[in-house]
Amino acid sequence: MSSNDPSMKAPEALLVVDGVTKRFAGVTALDYVSLEVRSGEILGLMGENGAGKSTLLKILSGVQPPTGGSIVFDGQDYRPASPDEAKRLGVVTIYQELSLIPTLSVAENIFVGRAPTGPLGLVNWRRMEREAREIIARVGLTLDPRTPVSSLSVAEQQLVEIARALSLDSRLIIMDEPTSALTESEVQTLLSIMDRLRSDGVAIMFVTHRLEEASSICDRMTVLRDGKLAGHLKRENGMPIAISGIIERMVGREASELYARSTERPEAGQVRLSIRGLRTVRDPEAPHAIVLEGVDLDLRAGEILGVAGLVGSGRTELARAIFGADRIAAGTITLDGKTIDPRTPADAIALGIGLVPEDRKHQAIFAELGILNNFSVAALSSYSNRLGFMQERKERDALEIYRKMLSIRMAAPEQAIEGLSGGNQQKVILARWLARDPKILIVDEPTRGVDVGAKAEVHQILVQLAARGIAVMVISSELPEVIAVSDRIVTMRRGRITGEMPALEANEEKLMALMALDRQGGIAA
Repeated sequence: MSSNDPSMKAPEALLVVDGVTKRFAGVTALDYVSLEVRSGEILGLMGENGAGKSTLLKILSGVQPPTGGSIVFDGQDYRPASPDEAKRLGVVTIYQELSLIPTLSVAENIFVGRAPTGPLGLVNWRRMEREAREIIARVGLTLDPRTPVSSLSVAEQQLVEIARALSLDSRLIIMDEPTSALTESEVQTLLSIMDRLRSDGVAIMFVTHRLEEASSICDRMTVLRDGKLAGHLKRENGMPIAISGIIERMVGREASELYARSTERPEAGQVRLSIRGLRTVRDPEAPHAIVLEGVDLDLRAGEILGVAGLVGSGRTELARAIFGADRIAAGTITLDGKTIDPRTPADAIALGIGLVPEDRKHQAIFAELGILNNFSVAALSSYSNRLGFMQERKERDALEIYRKMLSIRMAAPEQAIEGLSGGNQQKVILARWLARDPKILIVDEPTRGVDVGAKAEVHQILVQLAARGIAVMVISSELPEVIAVSDRIVTMRRGRITGEMPALEANEEKLMALMALDRQGGIAA
């Protein structure tokens, strides 16, 4: 059949972005970007942090106007002056930070600001709950619409956001990192809902750093790099879009370069940290939290020890115990041959132990403070004189050293850290601890929320730290990451160590088998 046959043509585009540009005070955030989204398809919008994705979303959602170019939605010129106007026109954006009101019910959140009313202007609760029940059924929720949102899981709240978008008769739903806080089973549920919405003719723009998910669900992809269009990709013969092709367009180099394991690694030194029989106390306010059950572990100077385990295995609890954040019930911790007993994080820091926590936003950065303040907060005494006054020049000089060393992309030391990409925020946190010259650095989920290009940079930084003689412990949910960055790997389950192997001998299948053990030698039921 000829390619000119009308029956072979793709459906008309619902959204057409043509040559859109956005400039801020001389900086070009978007440079002549074009894309299309069709009804009944999922378009992936991919790119590293700083590629221009957020700027494009703000333009489409009515937060910012473009500097140039044109946007057509459903055949009409599209220039919403606000997010509310965008919603009225049929475009709803669901952000990573959910906008639900916890104290209100599911039904109230779905119809907030537009509740159905009766003849006297009073809210028709029965009608609102009936319509809410019908809408949430479309996204697979069977709960009572009178349920308070505060009692829902993150995944259920995500589905309520989607239900609210459907209640607005949305033609296009933009999802910004919707799976970042979900478990694997919750992710699969959300992807199934997206597939169902696609079948119903809803257009979806899917923004994510998780390339496997995007590859599996997207019909087409638009990739941005440095504010410019880096290319379009689409399924061929029904096959998922190749991840290698996505990465190459995102970062401008082959995927194999990003996770290449450094072969020139020095031999590890003497045992720096030794843990024997470590047990932690169960918190009565968190009865379901994981406690450590007799952990034995050695960490050598100049090595990277990977810690792998499923959610709830005790990986983070191990890091917290070493850092003095969780109470220890029994066991010993030895640092350079001397027994230590860190009761608080301040104790651990004084001993030369640093921790980069998994929840960067809530546990590591002071979002509204500048980069300089975030950098120096763990070593204020190093940048102050004998009278306690800060020596700002010394502080700035130190930051500049680590800015160059770690290739931190920033406008100025005073810039709010929340304005940096996830990868650059992580580098600032790493610089914070490097400035203290730690003996041990524990890094929990080092690349969570970090784009694929910055992941490789963070991995290389960890290798460089180990080469300086720092003992590095890396905790990660991503097995390819653990294998790529570690010298040696231990696995955990239910607060116990279940196995150990050199990283060069490890693969995902071997690690998963050990992660499924209740204790060494026994498969979990």
